[in-house]
Amino acid sequence: MDATTTERHVRALGDACARSDSDETLFADVSERLRRIVPFDGSAWFAVDPATILATAPVRIENVESGHCESFWARECLVEDALLFRDVARTDSGAGTLYRATDDHPARSTRFREFLAPQGYGDELRAAFRLGASTWGVVDLYRDKARSPFGRADLDIVRAVAPAIALALRGFAQATQVTAPATPIDGPGTALFSCEGALLSLDEQAERLFVEIAGPNWAATPPLPMTVVFAVVARAGAVFAGTDRGPAVARVRAASGRWLTMHASCLRGRDGHPGPTALTIEPAKSAQIAPIIVEAYSLTPREQEITRSVARGLSNPEIAAELFLSPHTVRDHLKAIFAKVGVSSRGELVAKLFAEHYGPALHDLANTAVQHTFV
Repeated sequence: MDATTTERHVRALGDACARSDSDETLFADVSERLRRIVPFDGSAWFAVDPATILATAPVRIENVESGHCESFWARECLVEDALLFRDVARTDSGAGTLYRATDDHPARSTRFREFLAPQGYGDELRAAFRLGASTWGVVDLYRDKARSPFGRADLDIVRAVAPAIALALRGFAQATQVTAPATPIDGPGTALFSCEGALLSLDEQAERLFVEIAGPNWAATPPLPMTVVFAVVARAGAVFAGTDRGPAVARVRAASGRWLTMHASCLRGRDGHPGPTALTIEPAKSAQIAPIIVEAYSLTPREQEITRSVARGLSNPEIAAELFLSPHTVRDHLKAIFAKVGVSSRGELVAKLFAEHYGPALHDLANTAVQHTFV
């Protein structure tokens, strides 16, 4: 494929991201188009919480055998290896291949030996979908061992389209169409998982919230819709083992459109050995969800400070005094904030950022489509 043809495909892919009207179809469209210019045989696509690089939604898995999906995030969090997502997200390039990371000796990688090779894959390409310092998604592309490894041209193409994908994912974080659960959920739910990540027990509230995340078939096998839960549980095990500093926390936009928060902690037996992992899940509070929503609107650090001050009810002179700014500067910042968020008043700003994303809605969850795909 010549350079002109490649550039045309890259532009078309970027345009498709800009036109995407739902997160459930974004990865399907991107995967189909990217495969034409960067051939691959399997893949794993995840939106992530930019604060923790843990999976949220949407999720798409292609040609990964049953049994490997269940252990995907446990391996990611608990096994030290090359090209971990958290490391890729921090690199200057934001992408890499396993062959390059292991000096053409992929068998040095545990992931290769236990995950890629058993499924007939020879190389993988990982990339972070970043805007500035924030990562909104990651991808894992797999190439059959009969093919040549991914090359520099493949990496360049994926890097070129990454910002468009990140922009689309960030835009979905701003979505405000929320479907209320069929049964009101007042308090948090709790579930216990084994050291291997298997669900042991849960209360009624947790089950209702799992349904809100992944639909009525949340316990089906393979458990792809529950990837977002397993990722947090795996991170808790890594924190307990000392291989990760955490936190084992993620903000998740459920299939209902409502934001939820999950926190996991690996319990300790009286003998000091690891016990089950406790997961707490509940509707997100304003203070928990506000940072990701504010970031989704590309507010600068100063604009974020002023937005938080507005949410606290401070007047322009009070904000100016607190931040050591002139009232005129505060007004200019507010104009810029209003333009970015698409509002015209302080009240609209607070409602847009802090109310619409977790408030009650009008429709029943039962008719909501699950925003996950297994291929």
